[in-house]
Amino acid sequence: MELSFLQILLVFLAACISGAGSILDEWQTQRPIVACTLVGLALSVGAPDSAEVIKNAIIIGGTLELLALGWINIGAAVAPDAALASVVSTILVIVGGQEITTGIAVAIPLAAAGQVLTYVVRAITVGFQHAADKSIEDGSLARLDWLHRGALMLQVMRIAIPALVVVLTAGTDVVQTMLNAIPPVVTTGLKIAGGFIAVVGYAMVINMMRAGHLMPFFFAGFVIAGFTDFNLVALGALGTIMALLYIQLHPKYNKSQQVVVAQAADNSLDNRLD
Repeated sequence: MELSFLQILLVFLAACISGAGSILDEWQTQRPIVACTLVGLALSVGAPDSAEVIKNAIIIGGTLELLALGWINIGAAVAPDAALASVVSTILVIVGGQEITTGIAVAIPLAAAGQVLTYVVRAITVGFQHAADKSIEDGSLARLDWLHRGALMLQVMRIAIPALVVVLTAGTDVVQTMLNAIPPVVTTGLKIAGGFIAVVGYAMVINMMRAGHLMPFFFAGFVIAGFTDFNLVALGALGTIMALLYIQLHPKYNKSQQVVVAQAADNSLDNRLD
């Protein structure tokens, strides 16, 4: 896929937005479904098959979103980098002509590499923090503002520079040779690991929610998906119906049952007093 200067520029800007979101967490632009879609929109500009490009980007983003459900920064712990994995894997699939499954498989080690880069950048920004403290002591708010912006730009470039390198080289013979040289046993193993990670991601979310009592629904969903031909729309509708039934039947959410239990408790207390 031959890219124009405008497409390369838009991909760079999309990577910058995702990189900023990975540290700000305000607009969630680092999430795979958002980052992949942004890159797909950038690469679709002027492309003859723009609809196909956007569709593939959304498919990659939706699949990676399942993998990244449990990737959450908690305290000082840094999760695998979903932004770098999303941007680079989308470029490899659309520009490099790789299969979607290959892009998803490559996203797993990319996320680990992005995690390492995050640690490196955070170590560098320690100097920015000390300079910010000095700026506060000196009363230089303008310098303090630029230090904050500079630290943010380091996080932005952590995603944007690798994305720019990949988008410029993804269609070359060298990169194609390197990707084709990966043994099938490695790519197959990564694809299988990607499937396991999706399950682990769901389990981590349920565990963090302290909702172990919902595990039967968790396992039932995989059984239904494995032994039926339901698509995602049907599974989503079935999950919504089960959630509504659970809320209606559970005493914790059912106000009428709570009133009955409260009245029964009051009657029991009155009987004891009598």
